[in-house]
Amino acid sequence: MLHIRGELVLAESDKPLLIKRYASRRLYNTETSDYVTLEDIAGFIRSGREVQIVDLKSGDDLTRQYLLQIIAEHESRGENMLPLNVLNDLVRSYTTQAGSVVPQFLAASFDMLRNGQSQMMENISTVNPIGTLPGMEAMQAQQEAFIKAMSGVFAGAVPTTPAAEPEKSETSGEDLNAIKQQLSDLQDKLSKLS
Repeated sequence: MLHIRGELVLAESDKPLLIKRYASRRLYNTETSDYVTLEDIAGFIRSGREVQIVDLKSGDDLTRQYLLQIIAEHESRGENMLPLNVLNDLVRSYTTQAGSVVPQFLAASFDMLRNGQSQMMENISTVNPIGTLPGMEAMQAQQEAFIKAMSGVFAGAVPTTPAAEPEKSETSGEDLNAIKQQLSDLQDKLSKLS
């Protein structure tokens, strides 16, 4: 981990962050040599980092158990991400033949969600003519933060950082009116496309 201007930034890595669970059930981050909580682990995952949690003594992989515990804690705090019918279907899938296809279905669904979000962001940045207007870069940064937060919500997460504030620009009244007119024209064009 790196500290930049007082913020904690995770080092980008292809390999999962190794967390060891001691006999006392405390969780130890092997990269930073300190103890972490379930909320810390959820934060690592929200920031895009894969984690692997292993029992120090037996070497058993406990990752699935702890990820389910993180989801259960979010659900118990009222952060209901999983509708009751989905939870019922998951329970049913453990006792039916459908259980064999559910993991592949869920993985494919989340892959499609991530790909769709990436495609949308790519389209916004390359196709959108609004991108040339003043202040649009800040708006795009907010959209990206929102989409990242939403993808965290699909994993039972709550965003940990506020969206970037738009930059204040010194624009004369004429420029502002011209921008408003351009936005109005673009909205008209977009509504005709729909």
